[in-house]
Order: sequence, then C-alpha cells, then structure tokens
Amino acid sequence: MKGEQAHCAENRPTRRGALALAGGALALLAPRPARAETSVDLQLVLAVDASGSVDQRRFDLQKQGYVAAFQNPKVLAAIRSGAYQSIAVTMFQWTGPRLQSEVIPWMVIRDEASAQVVSRAIDAVARRIFGGGTSISGAIDFGVTRFARGEIQSDRKVIDISGDGANNGGRSASRARDEAVALGVTINGLPILSVEPWLEEHYRDEVIGGPGAFLVAAQDFESFGDAIVKKLIAEIANLSPHTARG
Repeated sequence: MKGEQAHCAENRPTRRGALALAGGALALLAPRPARAETSVDLQLVLAVDASGSVDQRRFDLQKQGYVAAFQNPKVLAAIRSGAYQSIAVTMFQWTGPRLQSEVIPWMVIRDEASAQVVSRAIDAVARRIFGGGTSISGAIDFGVTRFARGEIQSDRKVIDISGDGANNGGRSASRARDEAVALGVTINGLPILSVEPWLEEHYRDEVIGGPGAFLVAAQDFESFGDAIVKKLIAEIANLSPHTARG
C-alpha cells in the first residue's frame, strides 16, 4: 500500500508542475513573433510636403497621386521584377526643421493585395501639419532616422522628397543630403513647379544625391499623379526615369 501511494504521488502533478504545464500550453496558443528580419528589394521613404504653400486641394492631389500609383499595375510589375519581389514603404508629412509627422509605418508590398492595403492606408491619412516653413534638410534628416526602425532590411535605401518650394529653414539641404549619402541613402526628388518654376534646378543641385539619384519634375499639382507613377517605377526597378514608362 505504501508503495502504491508513492507511485500515485509521483504521477500526480505538483502545483508548480501544473503551472508550468499551463504556461507551456499558453505559450503554444500565443501568436508567434514575426521573423526577426524581412529582406526586400527597396526601402522607400515617401516625404510629402505639407507646408503653408500647399493648400488642402493641393495636398489632396498629392495624396491621391500616391493612392493611384500603388494601384497601378505597372508599379506592381516593377515591384515583382526584383530579386525579393517586394518593397517596403513608409510615409511622413514635413514642413519646418522639426515639423515632421509619420503617417504610414513601414509596410511591405509584395502583391496586389498588399499594394491595395498601402493604397487604402494612404487614402485614409489626414493632414497633420499645416505650416512652418519649408525645410528640405529637416525632411532628409527625419527620413534617415526611418531606416533605423523596424525589422526590414534592404541594400537599397531611398528617400523620395516631393515639394513645391526651396529649402528655407534649418541647415542647408546639401549638407543634409551629403550626410545621408555617406550613410548609404539615396535622395530622389519630385519638385512641383507651380510656385517656383526654377525649383527643378534647386533640387538637382542641392537635394538629390547618392547612387542612381534622379528627379522627376511635375509642372503642377494636377500632373503630380503621372509624375509619381513614372518616378516610382524608376525607383523600384532601379532604372533611369528616361527608361521608365508610366
């Protein structure tokens, strides 16, 4: 009898053992963490001008340009042309030297469904900044910090800056550009020429830089959508904009 009692005690879980078993069961049921690292062909930071010269109508034209671009089958075809067949995108609004607001966190696009998710997210974004000058240098500095966040990796890191004015706040745009390029970041530009017709020259001389850097100018906000499609295809497929067809 004594031996039988001992046998039963050995097979009956202790309170500590029961808690361990319960903890193990909960661990099995808990969501598993994502992969430690996701590799994509391109990490693309979209910096959208929200300065005082951009009224709500112009802001909406910019936003709808991005919405339509990520629904464009040619943009999706460019994404699928890479080794990983995927890119990661984040977006922020910018004005003054310290006035930036992230509106879209890093999101991976690898197929039509994920492209639609990004497009809808951009469409739902409200304007968060309404003035404060035009600091392209501040936008570049903020954009560089985006690459240190998250668990996405890529050999190509690009900041895509769109705006309708020259740098007029903070340090010089060229200094910010040079420091970004030294960190392995490429700066591309999409100047909108409706306010400052000479802005294309400013972007070419002071803003863009890095391997394969280029700009695509939009004559006005109405033509922004066509310009962003051409620019995205060139960026994603790592082409010259002269060979990318929107």
